[in-house]
Amino acid sequence: MSFWRVLLAIFFPPLSILDKGCGSVLIVLLLTICGWVPGVIAALVILNNPDS
Repeated sequence: MSFWRVLLAIFFPPLSILDKGCGSVLIVLLLTICGWVPGVIAALVILNNPDS
């Protein structure tokens, strides 16, 4: 997880995980629409996942 991706996850969460797949982007987009904080948390969890 690079510094730039973390910054991008904080300011625009769906854009930071574009390479993780369509499902992840849609989930983070929906969470960001519902509230900024859930979207940021979901993006950081997805970025921190070592499996992907």
